[in-house]
Amino acid sequence: MRTGPASGSPSRPSSSPWERPFRRHGPGWAPWPRRPWPNLAYRPDGIRLLDEGRSARETLDTLLAGDERRDDRQAGIVDRDGGSATWTGRACMTWAGGVSGPGYAIQGNILTGPEVVRAMEQAWLETDQDLPLARRLHAALLAGDRAGGDSRGRQSAALLVVTPDGGYGGGSDVLVDLRVDDHADPSAELGRLLDLHDLYFGRPDPRTLLPLSGELAEEVAGRLAALGHRGVELDVALAEWAGIANLEERLVTGAIDPLVLEHLRAAGDPRA
Repeated sequence: MRTGPASGSPSRPSSSPWERPFRRHGPGWAPWPRRPWPNLAYRPDGIRLLDEGRSARETLDTLLAGDERRDDRQAGIVDRDGGSATWTGRACMTWAGGVSGPGYAIQGNILTGPEVVRAMEQAWLETDQDLPLARRLHAALLAGDRAGGDSRGRQSAALLVVTPDGGYGGGSDVLVDLRVDDHADPSAELGRLLDLHDLYFGRPDPRTLLPLSGELAEEVAGRLAALGHRGVELDVALAEWAGIANLEERLVTGAIDPLVLEHLRAAGDPRA
C-alpha cells in the first residue's frame, strides 16, 4: 500500500499518512486523516475496524460517526479488496475535496481547486500498472502539484509504501519512506530521493544480470584491485566494495547488476 501527501507547510506529511500491509490477504490499506484538524485516533481505530473485516466505506462511516468534529476532518481509506472511501468535512479549508475509485482515494484541502485532485486521479489511472507503486504514486503527486497544488505554495512532501518484508534486508515492511520537509519544489525533490532510494535499496532485475566470467570478471577484478580490494575471491571483493558504496542490496552471487558495474567503472580505473 502507499500514500503520498504534499503541503505548503513544513513537515506536515508526518501527521497524515498511515499504512500497514496485509499478510496473506493481498494489498494493504491506508486510513489517512488530513488537514485542517487531523484526528490521529483514526489510525489505530481504522486498523482495528479493517482487521475485523469492515470495508473501507464501513470503516470510514464508523470513524466519522464517533467523531463530534467530523466536519473538520478529511480522510481516505483503501481496503484489502481495493474498496475505497473518501470524506471531506464541510469545515475543511477551501478548496477541499476528494475522489475515489478501485484501489485509490485522493483528497486534499487548501488547494487551488478541484483540478488538483482530478489531475492526480488522471495520472494515477494513466500510469502503467506494472510500474512500482512508489513511481505511480509519485507521478500522481507531481501531477497534482503541477496542476496547482497547495494554494499557499510549496514546502513539503512525503512518500510511504509498505509491503510484507519489503524493507532493507527483509527486516521490516517499509519499502519506501521518504520525506522532504522544506524545499522550493518538494515534489520534484521527492522524485530525486526516490531515484537514489531505487539505486541503493532496489533489487536487481534478473533479466539484466551479467555473468561474472571471462573478460568481464577480469575487468571487475582489476577495478576492485585498483580500489584496494584484492587477495580474496571475486564475489568477496565485490561485496566488500559494494558494502562501502551502499550497493549491497544489488549483489547476486556469480553475476553483477549493470547499475553496480556502472558505479564500479565510475569509482576507479585500473590503468590510473
